[in-house]
Amino acid sequence: MDRNSVDWAGPMPAVTTPFKADGTIDEKAFGDNVDRLIKDGATGIVAGGCTGEFWALSNAERKRLYTIAAEAMKGKGTLIVGTGAVTVDETVDLTNAAEQAGADGVLILPPYFVKLSDDEIFAHFRDVDARIGLPVSVYNIPGNAVNALVPSLVARLATLDKVVAVKESSGDWNNYYATYLAVHDKLRVFCGPSSVFGVPAVDLGADGTVDCFPNMWPGGGIDLYFAPKRGDRAKAAELQALGRKLTDLCTTGGRTLYPATKAAMDMMGLAGGGTPRRPLRALEGGPLKGLEKGLRDLGLL
Repeated sequence: MDRNSVDWAGPMPAVTTPFKADGTIDEKAFGDNVDRLIKDGATGIVAGGCTGEFWALSNAERKRLYTIAAEAMKGKGTLIVGTGAVTVDETVDLTNAAEQAGADGVLILPPYFVKLSDDEIFAHFRDVDARIGLPVSVYNIPGNAVNALVPSLVARLATLDKVVAVKESSGDWNNYYATYLAVHDKLRVFCGPSSVFGVPAVDLGADGTVDCFPNMWPGGGIDLYFAPKRGDRAKAAELQALGRKLTDLCTTGGRTLYPATKAAMDMMGLAGGGTPRRPLRALEGGPLKGLEKGLRDLGLL
């Protein structure tokens, strides 16, 4: 397999995982959010990734989420689900469950918490690759995973049979673009922090964007991909500037990204928000008021 083995392209939002008051997954709210994103122009979704709080779900819940997502996405676009885990066996088990559920592909980050060498990371992906059937997007998010997929390592991973794409979410333009240059002839390259530099990434050839902001930025978070594609420079610049301001708003003033995303969705009356899983906590007090004021100042409320 390689980039030509799949047709993955365009804006594919990383969707939230909403929960009911009893802590179980709110399947209806999940489906309603997916429907809205597809109507806004999303070409697919990524479910059960970092935005989807995979690290706070049991493996049984992750597998159930794959089924929910497949049902919500049937015939509507590409479904990629997060199956990364610390061990090879867990990653393989989750990936095979995703295939059985009907996912089109999987998003796999390197093992997290323990610091690994590049050779150890490569061996992990190699061992997973030998035991799965679905195409893989490798996932670079060192801020969360500790272990980074540097451009030279992504180039090695591109030699594995099932690896067809990379989601580059380092937040570092130099690392993103070096990765693109190293592998774009072999892998589809998706820009993670499109709210920060999605427009230049698309301009220079990114196959698509995968970001959390379309959950809380109706239309704009998705058009940030389409505006540069259609050559609308003024709109693209406007959207990129707003994306940068949203990023800053959601990550300052006592706020972190995932609780802020869900709180903003609630303020806007969008399905899929609600309370995040602990150890995350719902915004309250000053951080919540600051988010509301910031959204109003940006014209989103």
